[in-house]
Amino acid sequence: MDAKANALVDSGLRPKHVQPPPEDPQFNYIEDITTKWYRSYFYFCARYIVPGPHAIAPFFEHKFARLTYIGGERFSLSAMRYTEEWIEIFPDLTLDECLASIRDDPWFHP
Repeated sequence: MDAKANALVDSGLRPKHVQPPPEDPQFNYIEDITTKWYRSYFYFCARYIVPGPHAIAPFFEHKFARLTYIGGERFSLSAMRYTEEWIEIFPDLTLDECLASIRDDPWFHP
């Protein structure tokens, strides 16, 4: 699972969403996209740089997609809403279907 997810990050998500830093950054921008396990969840995360001298922290991480293993090579796929709550979009998909949705569906873009 990790290998397929990281291949998606390397071939699809990073080239599309990680751009060179702006010359005079005034707003947060994505520096990197990663994956990680936490308990029974597998997350896709974007690392944002916070420019400016008054930033509380130099960067922050935002989880934008979550896979939950439900058994039998099946997963539920959730997206992070602007309210910082997870919403389950697809309750029962294969891993390949989840990765295709993360790649193509705007719900799962950072």
